[in-house]
Amino acid sequence: MKETSPLNLYKLLPQTNCKKCGEETCMAFAAGLIARTRKVEECTPLIDEKKYAKKLDGLRTTVAPELKMIYVGVGERQVKVGGEDVMYRHQMTFFNKPPFAYDVADNMEEAKLIERVKKITTWRKFYIGKWQGVEMIAVRSVTDDPAKFAACVKTVMANGDGFPLILCSFNPAVLKAGLEVAAKEKPLIYAANKDNWKEVAQLAYDYKVPVTLSVPFDLDGLKSMAVTFSSMGLTDLVLDPGTAPNGKMLQQTLLNFINLRRAAVEEAQRDIAYPVMVLPINAWLTTDDPVRAAYWESVLTAAFVIRGGAIMIKHSLEPHSMMPDMHLRFNIYTDPRTPVQVKPGIYKVGNPGPESPVFLTTNFALTYYTVESDVASNNIDAYIIAINTDGIGVQASVAGGQLTPAKILDSFNEAGFDWAGQKYPAMVLPGMAAKFSGELEDLFAGKAKIMVGPEDSGRIIGWMKDFWPPK
Repeated sequence: MKETSPLNLYKLLPQTNCKKCGEETCMAFAAGLIARTRKVEECTPLIDEKKYAKKLDGLRTTVAPELKMIYVGVGERQVKVGGEDVMYRHQMTFFNKPPFAYDVADNMEEAKLIERVKKITTWRKFYIGKWQGVEMIAVRSVTDDPAKFAACVKTVMANGDGFPLILCSFNPAVLKAGLEVAAKEKPLIYAANKDNWKEVAQLAYDYKVPVTLSVPFDLDGLKSMAVTFSSMGLTDLVLDPGTAPNGKMLQQTLLNFINLRRAAVEEAQRDIAYPVMVLPINAWLTTDDPVRAAYWESVLTAAFVIRGGAIMIKHSLEPHSMMPDMHLRFNIYTDPRTPVQVKPGIYKVGNPGPESPVFLTTNFALTYYTVESDVASNNIDAYIIAINTDGIGVQASVAGGQLTPAKILDSFNEAGFDWAGQKYPAMVLPGMAAKFSGELEDLFAGKAKIMVGPEDSGRIIGWMKDFWPPK
C-alpha cells in the first residue's frame, strides 16, 4: 500500500462514524488501516451494504500490499510471507518478519528425526521482552522415494506441534506423496522448475497449497513462470531466484533480490510482485567444516534479512548461528517510528518485600530488560518502576525532558506504591539521573529516601553490597 494519507482512505469509507468497528470516527479507522492495526473487513457497513460496493473494491485495492502476502500453515502457527510495502525499513516499517524454516530429511533415522523436530519446535530465546523462535520446518526429500518422504512428513507432523511445513523435492511424485499426508495443514511446496512445472502446478491446484517457483539466476524466466502460474489461477506464489553461497554469483544473488523488490514496490510490476525465498542452507555446500558452515549460513541469513528475503530455509541449530540471526531479524522488523517499550508501572523481580529496594528506570524496553536481567541474575528481590518516557532511555530522556522529578512523583502516585509498608522506604535512581535527587527529596517530603545508584545496572550487585540497606 503506497497510500500514507488517512484522508484518502477516509474517502473510501462510509464516513458515518457509526463506531461499529470500535473506533470513534471513520478517520481513526482509516489511520488504523495505514498502520495495519485494522482490517477492511472490520468495517461491517462497508462489507454488508451494497451501496458501498464500489468503495469496498477501491479500498481493498488501495490497501493491498505492494508485495503479495502468502499464508502458509493453519491455525495460530500460520505464518505470513511477504506483504511488504517499502524498499527500505526507514521509509515506513517492515511488517512480516521472514519465517525461518529449519530442515529435516527423509533419510534420517526415526529417533534422530524426532529429536531434531523437538529441538526445532522448542528452541526459544527471550530478547527485549519477546520470545524469539523458529516458525517452520522444511522436510527435504533426499531419498527421492515417495513412500519414505510420506512417512517422514507423517512423523514430523506427529511431533511438530503444528509448525507449518515446506515440502521440498523436484520430483512431483514425491511432493504428491507428502501432500497426501499434509495437504490439510496447507504446506508450501518447493518447487516448480523448468522441467516439472506442469505437474507441480497441477498439484498446487488440486491440493490448494502455495507453491515455490525456482528458476535460478534467470529473472526473465522466473517472471515468465510466474505469469504462467497466475494465468492458471495460481497466485499463492513464492519466488526462488537462486541463492549462491559465495563468489561472484553471491553478488548476483543480492542484485537479483534487490531488483525483484524494486520491481514489485517501486515499479508496480504486479506480474512478479511475490515474496522471495532465500536458501542460507546452501552455505553447507561450501565446506565440510560444520563450524564454518554454520557461521557462513548466519552471514547469508543476515545479508538477506536486510535485502528483502521473505522466507528462509536453514540448517544449523547451533546457538552461535541462530542467536545472531534471531536478534538481527528482531531489530530489523521492529517499527522504526516507535521505540520498543514496556508498559509503564511497577514490576516485581523475585519475591520483593518490605526490605527490598525500589530501582527506577524508563520504559525503553532495552533499558528495562537490561536492569531486570542484572537484578534477577544476581538473585536480588526488588521492585523496578518503569517511568513512561515514550520508550526513550534514561540518558536521553533526562536530557530531553521526558524524565523529570515531577513525572517520577506522578508515576509512584498513579501506581499507588505503599511506601509506609517498606522497612527501608528508598528509591534508587539510575546514576545518569543523579541531578534529580535534590528536587525529589523535596517532592517526596521524607516519604522516601532518594539514593543514587550506579550508571551501569551491571554494577547494581556491587552497589547493593556497599549501600543497601540504607543507613
